[in-house]
Amino acid sequence: MKSLLRLLPFLTQYRNQILAGFVAFFASRFFEISSYFLVSMGIDEIAATYSGPLAEDLVPIVSPSGYSILEISLAIIVCVSLRFVFVVFARRAIRRAGIGVSYDLRQRLYAAVQLQGTDFFSRIGVGDIMTRAIQDIALVQRLIAFGMIFFVIMTYAPLFAVSAMLYKSPTLTLLIIPLLPVIFIYAYRTTKQLAETSRAVQERLSDLSAHTQENLSGIRTVQAQAQEENEIKRFWKTNDQYAQAFYDQARINSLMMAWMPLFASFSQLTIILYGGYQVMNGQMTVGDLVFFFACLNMLLQPIRMAGMFVTIVQRAAVATNRLFEIFDSEPEIEDKPSLKTPAIIRGEFELKQLSYTYPRSNEPVLRDINLHIRAGESIAIVGRVGSGKSTLLKQFTRLLDIGEGQLLLDGHDIRDYPLSQLRSQIAQILQDPFLFGEPLRSNISYDDPERALEVIWDSAEAAALRSTIEGFPARMETMVGERGVMLSGGQKQRTTLARGLIRNAQVLILDDCFSSVDTETEEHILTRLKTMRKNKTTIIVSHRVSTLRHADRIIVLDEGRIAEIGTHQELLRKQGLYADLERVQTEGGSFTDRAAGEI
Repeated sequence: MKSLLRLLPFLTQYRNQILAGFVAFFASRFFEISSYFLVSMGIDEIAATYSGPLAEDLVPIVSPSGYSILEISLAIIVCVSLRFVFVVFARRAIRRAGIGVSYDLRQRLYAAVQLQGTDFFSRIGVGDIMTRAIQDIALVQRLIAFGMIFFVIMTYAPLFAVSAMLYKSPTLTLLIIPLLPVIFIYAYRTTKQLAETSRAVQERLSDLSAHTQENLSGIRTVQAQAQEENEIKRFWKTNDQYAQAFYDQARINSLMMAWMPLFASFSQLTIILYGGYQVMNGQMTVGDLVFFFACLNMLLQPIRMAGMFVTIVQRAAVATNRLFEIFDSEPEIEDKPSLKTPAIIRGEFELKQLSYTYPRSNEPVLRDINLHIRAGESIAIVGRVGSGKSTLLKQFTRLLDIGEGQLLLDGHDIRDYPLSQLRSQIAQILQDPFLFGEPLRSNISYDDPERALEVIWDSAEAAALRSTIEGFPARMETMVGERGVMLSGGQKQRTTLARGLIRNAQVLILDDCFSSVDTETEEHILTRLKTMRKNKTTIIVSHRVSTLRHADRIIVLDEGRIAEIGTHQELLRKQGLYADLERVQTEGGSFTDRAAGEI
């Protein structure tokens, strides 16, 4: 229950609906018990008013209640109708509250995930997050929509039923009540087992979702490596673990659902034996006995539902813990602007003794980086695989937070800027070209869907993408498929490049965005970049000398440190790592695997 209590803030804004539902359920129970009472009156009325074995022998006697059968029947119809109205209203109110809470939880979860960084996603996979966003929230919704209804039944039913039974026959009622603690103890012990199995089911479901998501994302690799059979076997194991966990939960729940009616049958047997004895001795009427059975049925209703209720509560408790595991995760990047930074970023960076070590790693990726990038300067960065190029670029927009040292932007600590300002005024194109399953137009103009079509075409032209788009039948409305599956690697890179260029930001960061583009197309793009990016800061990571030579200065990284810095000609004269790269590419004619191994 401690974990479920954390849901109270989400329930607060729907308290009026929930309260209205509880009041309506109370009224429905009142009219339900009233209808039972009227039925018992009708039975006694019939028994006392007429006698004789056959209809033609019926002899009217004095009415014991003073009401006719017609009047009692009409009263029953009124009670049943009012109960129907209140039940419908109450269920709608409670279920609407459940839908509202699940909506708010899903919004909260999505917003929380958006703020998380690399370390968070290394701990919780995408498939696991999807399970929490769909399955776990659905379990919480089920608790509110159905669990609350069960709770109301389990509260109001004993209240009305026991009160009415004590009124009719205190002795018979006291014979039934001792069974209730036995039922409670059994349910309490079973609850602990259900809690363990519920957590196991949710964890195995997360594993299943993560496995499926990973497999489908890499389906082309699986097929290319002819690993379909192995993947099917791996999935069988994961699926088998989920099925086994679900079976264990179903076994415990089934036993509970079987035992509860058995306990209830002892109460029914008691009424038949002792209640029948009282009727034969004239201590109870037949109508009273029927009324007692109706009240007992109301009392036993929550007992029959106890197994289902406990299951719902336990699964929702596990789901709530899993949701708050994400809600409680502090964002890795703190957004605490000083409000003293300029509104417009010029693009001057200064790095002082900057170092960075990834979480759960002992080896720093960047070591003592000292660098000054002037506003409007174009900088190229090159280095071996793993030398820290992408890590360095992510510091400029705080996709990774600053480790040791300082990173100043226009003379201010970069952490003093709002994240929204950094990422809106610095356009960064990451190494992995990611596209949404939307038309080309929406992908290029992702940050502002209302842009004029002419502006979108201009950015496509700058990224050497116009002729490609014009070759598609739907042109700008061409659907690229999930993650851009309908486009080639070069087309995806140029689309993401167009997405960055269209923003016309003061700072543009390109992380190896030309690796899948041929040299002729690359030259076209770089020529346009020179024109478009005049007096604006541009930082490019590349392994191609043909790309690097266009920059004002070239930074060579090696093992997380700046090994060389200078213009193209200056670095060639140094005969260092950069000169080795230029020599390999000149001899090979292109950026070959040998070049990649050298630097």
